[in-house]
Amino acid sequence: MNQSETTPKDGPKQFLQILFVGLQYLLPHHLLSSLMHSIARIELKQVKDLLINQAIKWYGVDMQEALQTDPGQYRSFNDFFTRALRPDARPFAEPDNQVASPADGTLSQAGDIESGFLIQAKGHDYSLLELLGGDTELERLFVDGSFATIYLSPRDYHRVHMPVNGRLKRMLHVPGRLFSVNATTCEKVPRLFARNERVISVFETDLGPMAVILVGAIFVSSIETVWAGTITPARQQVNSWNYQPQSEPNPIELIKGEEMGRFNMGSTVILLFARDAVEWAEGFSAGATVRMGRAIGETC
Repeated sequence: MNQSETTPKDGPKQFLQILFVGLQYLLPHHLLSSLMHSIARIELKQVKDLLINQAIKWYGVDMQEALQTDPGQYRSFNDFFTRALRPDARPFAEPDNQVASPADGTLSQAGDIESGFLIQAKGHDYSLLELLGGDTELERLFVDGSFATIYLSPRDYHRVHMPVNGRLKRMLHVPGRLFSVNATTCEKVPRLFARNERVISVFETDLGPMAVILVGAIFVSSIETVWAGTITPARQQVNSWNYQPQSEPNPIELIKGEEMGRFNMGSTVILLFARDAVEWAEGFSAGATVRMGRAIGETC
């Protein structure tokens, strides 16, 4: 069937998608996320056990991969959601020339940054400059480079790890909306990843500059990094932290596989590399399932 053709069943489905996306513009994103922040940290046993057990059932969470396999031992829903894995659950790609996946999830898109734009979904792109909070210095580092966007579902492991060895140079917090992130919103909300709140960490690596961008979404109550904790700027404007040697006498260096951040609830990781730095692995294409630690590319 030609893509332009529809079946009778497509009508209700398209209507529901339009309704869902329309609601995204009306919902009080940050208020709902603040409410979720409070609910996810309730330590009352009856409440937190109910939330945890329902999430395991609904999303098919594999607790055998977790360091703590007993759901009742987690202090709160957030404690469960950000659970650690067994050390042997995600072996990391060891060769120095391989780039490891920073997270569990589904590959949304990967490819080249062309004329300053990244692909969001078929027929939709967004600006590298806007993604980077309007920072032209950062934009120059990644013009004509490579990108990969990995979506984390509620069933996935929600800690983010280093794809390669790196030394932290800068971190930016870019305020924004908290649209839901899924296949429907990627297809129907223009510039989604450049509109949502995000934390951008820029590293110097043997491959050149690398950015690991943690993108928030509705019900994502906060984003953390291992060096700064929860990122909660006081003002709704772009905030930047400099970790250059002259301002940071103890450099923050993380090795491949080391945890660098986490989502307190879901969302998306975007990787950026400079031009001619990385060649994505065969089969690393939209819709592919990825696991933290597995090789997703190698040096050019």
